[in-house]
This record gives sequence, structure tokens and C-alpha cells, in this order.
Amino acid sequence: MPMTENRRLLHTIEFPMRWGDMDAFGHLNNSTYFTYFEQVRISWLDSLGVDVHGQGPHGFVVVSAGCTFLRPVTYPSTMEVRLFGGEPGRSSFPTYHELRVLEDDSGELYAHGEAKVVWIDPEHGRSTPLPEFMRKLLGGG
Repeated sequence: MPMTENRRLLHTIEFPMRWGDMDAFGHLNNSTYFTYFEQVRISWLDSLGVDVHGQGPHGFVVVSAGCTFLRPVTYPSTMEVRLFGGEPGRSSFPTYHELRVLEDDSGELYAHGEAKVVWIDPEHGRSTPLPEFMRKLLGGG
């Protein structure tokens, strides 16, 4: 995750780790990080009134996603996931995620990730310019 990237904190949520989220080694399963990153992104968009079901005149898709796993998360844990937005393009913007364990007083990152979100016209399946309200939220307008 580029630390020099202009980023704005957009949303924060907390998740209790579920027993079933573990892998065979007793750690948070790698795929579950992406689920948590997705949930904070959806929670943020939903809080803005964006139709997250793709039924409105605009929607969004994730075209790339990645995660760097720094420290294993073990049960029981409560995680804080922060969502940041980067500099918007014409129809897309980068998002960045940070995952910490609240029981760990050090504040160290356990994982960080990124995803590129593209704004689309669901009817035609093509990218469309970001709405002005989104551009302003991301600091590009």
C-alpha cells in the first residue's frame, strides 16, 4: 500500500472474529480478510445512500484487489477495519484497507489491502464518470 498516496479516512467498522473464520492453522482464513474489506466498503457506500444492489442508474464493481498479511489473527479477536479513499480518476478510485486487532494495545497493523473501484452504468455494463458527490468525498472535486 503506497504510504505516500493521498488518502482520506472514509469509514471504520469492527468485526468480532467468528470461530468458523479460522483456517486449519487456527488463524483468520486469508479469504476472510477480503470479506471484511468488502463489508467496510459496502457499509460506507450504503451509509451514503448508494444502491449497493446495482438496481439504480449507477453502480460499482471492484476490478482488482490485494492484501498483505502482516501478523496472524487468532480467536478470539475483535478487528477494526478502516477504509481509506485515494485520488479519483475519471470513473474509478482506489481504496485502501487497514486491519488491526483491538485487543492488541500496540496498534500495529495485522494486514493492509487495496481495491480499485470503478463506477458503472449497470444497464450498459460500462464505466461512467464518478458522480460529483463521490469526487468531493474523495478530495478530487
